[in-house]
Amino acid sequence: MSHPHPELGAPPKLPKGGLRVTPLGGLGEIGRNMTVFEYGGRLLIVDCGVLFPEEEQPGIDLILPDFTTLESRLGDIEGVVLTHGHEDHIGGVPYLLRLKPDIPLIGSKLTLALIEAKLQEHRIRPYTLEVAEGHRERIGPFDCEFVAVNHSIPDALAVAIRTPAGMAVHTGDFKMDQLPLDRRLTDLPTFAKLGEEGIDLLLADSTNAEVPGFVPPERDITGVLRQVFAGARKRVIVASFASHVHRIQQILDTAHEYGRRVAFVGRSMVRNMGIARELGYLKAAPGLIVDVKTLDDLPDDEIVLVCTGSQGEPMAALSRMANRDHQIRIVQGDTVILASSLIPGNENSVYRVINGLTRWGANVVHKGNAKVHVSGHASAGELLYFYNICKPKNLMPVHGEWRHLRANAELGALTGVPKDHIVIAEDGVVVDLVDGKAKITGKVQAGYVYVDGLSVGDVDEASLKDRRILGDEGIVSVFVVVDSTTGKVVGGPHVQARGSGIDDAAFAAVLPKIDEAIARSAQDGVSEPHQIQQLIRRTLGKWVSDTYRRRPMILPVVVEV
Repeated sequence: MSHPHPELGAPPKLPKGGLRVTPLGGLGEIGRNMTVFEYGGRLLIVDCGVLFPEEEQPGIDLILPDFTTLESRLGDIEGVVLTHGHEDHIGGVPYLLRLKPDIPLIGSKLTLALIEAKLQEHRIRPYTLEVAEGHRERIGPFDCEFVAVNHSIPDALAVAIRTPAGMAVHTGDFKMDQLPLDRRLTDLPTFAKLGEEGIDLLLADSTNAEVPGFVPPERDITGVLRQVFAGARKRVIVASFASHVHRIQQILDTAHEYGRRVAFVGRSMVRNMGIARELGYLKAAPGLIVDVKTLDDLPDDEIVLVCTGSQGEPMAALSRMANRDHQIRIVQGDTVILASSLIPGNENSVYRVINGLTRWGANVVHKGNAKVHVSGHASAGELLYFYNICKPKNLMPVHGEWRHLRANAELGALTGVPKDHIVIAEDGVVVDLVDGKAKITGKVQAGYVYVDGLSVGDVDEASLKDRRILGDEGIVSVFVVVDSTTGKVVGGPHVQARGSGIDDAAFAAVLPKIDEAIARSAQDGVSEPHQIQQLIRRTLGKWVSDTYRRRPMILPVVVEV
């Protein structure tokens, strides 16, 4: 198996007749999925998603793919194929279209409806091409065929990309539920036909490659939901992804069965479920769905609330309920259902929310104590079955952390894909398909791009390090006035601490040391403010470290008079 090397340089010019594949996100992580295909100087992008921040990225709202390698080639982009409507596949589109608003978006009806609603908030009107399973579209030099796949959102598609260099198939996110709620199966006959034609490079979902067997059917959850609803004495509050239409349908059906009304809470939930209802993907009995404002007129045992926040996101509705920072107050006897899996990295945030809800008396039902979620991604048994059908000549695991990618590669090898035809790449690593063989040829920039409020890309790793220090150790500021000619202190030093756990009065012990250090430097002819700032930072930093074993951020301010 070939794998990336940290010392990879820039890739060479793509050989004539070759197909280049560059993942800009989604490899080595769960989220931020984006893959660029290049043939004949033209580009086709598959997905453009976001990654949600972890605890060590304070203040960050979203993490985008790095568009640096595309900025000089925006005119070469033929379009963006969107495999389905989850945020980790479409959330980055508005930021890409800010660079060039007329890049065509290609996707299914529901996927395009979700991204169009998102783009409306960014005041962008996109060019779109609606496709469905069985459609075949020529997009520049790329002959694209779209194939139905089953996932945790309706209308998901895989795409087969034919070029003179060979056929690449990108599965998107998929599983092989044989009893899907919408009766839309993963189209194995079409994948078998593609396999017979010859799949030169298969890019396959790796998320559940470590999980043995097959994913249970979605409909298995219905019995568990009935049991929870039957035992609920007061309100039922369900947290789910705002795009998980199948799960919300099950909630609606169960609520109707037990005589409850349903209200959606949260802007994205209200928006997405409104779109799904309008397009016929979400069906509800008359009067079942009500406005959240009318809930005061209903008894608690007739209410179901569906909200966001299943991953412990701090600003989502459920987290705010747990923190008593929401108009909906959790009371003793409420039942809360977290109807989703845990995205790696979110465990602490989710358990913090569960503890907060439990504190206020809620009965919290989650994947750890009840079967209220099944995955939307194929497990190892399904992947083996899939590879035997597709018979790929080259395999490139995608969508997953390193352990998932490697486990997926091992599955491919078990089904007969030669190990030297399996490519384990990471974000930015360039893979070229030339003469039927896929291999790594270089690496391009593909770092994290942080969205912080209205700022995109302005926050870097150094800024995040500063934020972590501020959060962990606090800040100590020092104010000194010096004579501009002699460099001697004429005012201060004044020290003030915030969040460091050190009382301001304690700094009296270090003030003589600062005075002495500045006086000594003045004798040596040092009077430049920046040099004095560095001197204060070293002196005070060493004292704090020696005395308290702490390393707060030290902010010296030197004013010349």
